[in-house]
Amino acid sequence: MSSPGPSVAAIVVAAGRGIRVGGGMPKQYRRIGGQPVLARTLDALGAHPGIGRLQVVIAADAAEFYRDCLADLLPETRTKLLPPVEGGAARQDSVRAGLEALAALAPPDIVLVHDAARPHVDLDLIDRAIAAGRDHGAAVPGVPVSDTIKRVEAQAPGIGRVRETPAREHLRAVQTPQAFAFYALLDAHRAAAAENRHGFTDDGALAEWAGLTVVVFDGDPCNRKITQAADLIDADRAFAGREREPAMTATVTRLGTGFDVHAFTEGDHVWLGGVKIPAERGVLAHSDGDVALHALTDALLGAIADGDIGTHFPPSDPQWRGASSDRFLAHACKLVRARGGRIDHLDVTVLAESPRIGPHREAIRARIAEICGVPLTAVSIKATTTEKLGFVGRAEGLAAQAAATVRLPEEPEAPVDDQAETAMRRS
Repeated sequence: MSSPGPSVAAIVVAAGRGIRVGGGMPKQYRRIGGQPVLARTLDALGAHPGIGRLQVVIAADAAEFYRDCLADLLPETRTKLLPPVEGGAARQDSVRAGLEALAALAPPDIVLVHDAARPHVDLDLIDRAIAAGRDHGAAVPGVPVSDTIKRVEAQAPGIGRVRETPAREHLRAVQTPQAFAFYALLDAHRAAAAENRHGFTDDGALAEWAGLTVVVFDGDPCNRKITQAADLIDADRAFAGREREPAMTATVTRLGTGFDVHAFTEGDHVWLGGVKIPAERGVLAHSDGDVALHALTDALLGAIADGDIGTHFPPSDPQWRGASSDRFLAHACKLVRARGGRIDHLDVTVLAESPRIGPHREAIRARIAEICGVPLTAVSIKATTTEKLGFVGRAEGLAAQAAATVRLPEEPEAPVDDQAETAMRRS
């Protein structure tokens, strides 16, 4: 009888802010190919049969983002997922929090440490990581460096004097998942914390400092980390062809529509699609008067048959006075996903003589995509006038109409009451 392989757990570090990507949402919760980056990463790790548990480390203020992300996970991933733990100020502190959480349970033999922002990780790379961790106790994936590297000494802002040109054949760009014998890495992290050493940028470097022999195994050039806004766009394109259905037996497509109008008043700007646009007049409204986001909110609520914007955010409630309309739209999106739904497409038409929408169209599309967590290609913005007819034509106000297409789990048919049906036929 063959002996079982080592038990393996994966720590997914998701406590970062992702500020270089831009926008108001951390990059690990932005959507690529219809799913959050973190969900893509967790599903990739969860699909490997050798990984028994997944320990996610999140920021203290990201609990709501994380809960929303769970709705997009595959069922087999959820079975391996442990409750999240709160990370620290530095990546190193977050990894240690994940290690301590695993130590409080049944510690694994091997632990993989992986960045949440590396959703391209595949089963072959995970295979190599587990094998290297088992055989060597400390191993990191690396890919050859194609660019010439210079070691420089800073002389002035933006200027550095070349001190050395290392031979490229000895250089590797290091990735994750990194694999370690569990207690060896835990002891190394505890020792670094005890000595107040917090500057390690990866666990391989910390393991080296602790005296462990670290080996490099073959990484994957496709296992790119999402760092800049362009990386998000590339990842969205890469995963677009691999979009999967949510965990549901069948789906039904729903179409919702919305309409909103606001009169002009004194002011120097209007809000449209979450973008502040300079204008000769403002709008009269209880909130910020964003007709595009209001119409979209109603369209989404209509698609799930859950009232309208006034139902959820009554204008009589003073807490919504002057409120930013992105809160309304984000709430509607959350309700869609809470029902296991997916937003397929959002379409808005703005009716106004002024201001002109064309120069702001792409900024509006990008902002709506960010609020709703959908790809940019799922958002359409159009504008028209009314040929000088009506209140829009007289420049008394502006309006927007919107349509939202969503997919929801198909609900089972209600059982038929035979007696009631017979009575109806007789009547």
